Amino acid sequence: MANAVTMELAILFAIAVWAGIQNALAGGGTFLTLPALMLTHMTALAANITSTIALFPGQVASSWAGREHVAGAGGLSFRTMFILSLVGGIAGAILLLVTPSSIFSHLVPWLVLFATSVFAYGSFVPRKAERPPVLGRVGAGIAQFCISVYGGYFGGGIGFLMLAALTAAGLNIRGASATKNVLAGVMNASAVAIFVFSPQVHWLQATIACIGAVIGGWIGGHLVSRVNQTFLRAAAVAIGIALTIGLFLRAP
Repeated sequence: MANAVTMELAILFAIAVWAGIQNALAGGGTFLTLPALMLTHMTALAANITSTIALFPGQVASSWAGREHVAGAGGLSFRTMFILSLVGGIAGAILLLVTPSSIFSHLVPWLVLFATSVFAYGSFVPRKAERPPVLGRVGAGIAQFCISVYGGYFGGGIGFLMLAALTAAGLNIRGASATKNVLAGVMNASAVAIFVFSPQVHWLQATIACIGAVIGGWIGGHLVSRVNQTFLRAAAVAIGIALTIGLFLRAP
């Protein structure tokens, strides 16, 4: 039994390293950590909460790296976007904590399907480098708040959702990428601040996954100019599809 547990934790660590590399280079690390944590005999709810905590330090690092490029969007200041992300992340986290585990187990296949679809669309559907803004102050604010609630609740595909909203609000792709990294860190910070008090957190697995993800993020940072990101994005989509099918097959 002890050997089996050790093997499960070793596999979790290896997958977390991969997730850290994946997030640093192309995104989609959640598609790896969620099933890996569920394989250590967690419920889907506990795995989602534990994964959020485990991946958070890596998000902080990526946010800090691009902080000089952040900007407001759609006529909203960055401070306003920050506040919307903070409040939305808190609302999503509270909503997750009051969701019974059995209900979340029914929801998670649909959430993963949605996240995979968003990730695939953002990865492979061509976008125009420059386009006129289609979201004004109200539209940009509503979009960011709704995305933040979703981010605090689940978060898969969050990067591409924000990238789409921020570019629709007038930011160029470089500014949108840096801004979404910081805002994703903000909404996850608010969620993590709530999740750390939850009995659903499995701290041993969270610590192992966190260390692995940080190591992977460091490795990914050094591989950014050498690895085919299209291949990594395709791999993430394939994993998301397999995970979606598996979750629907085992749904209660």
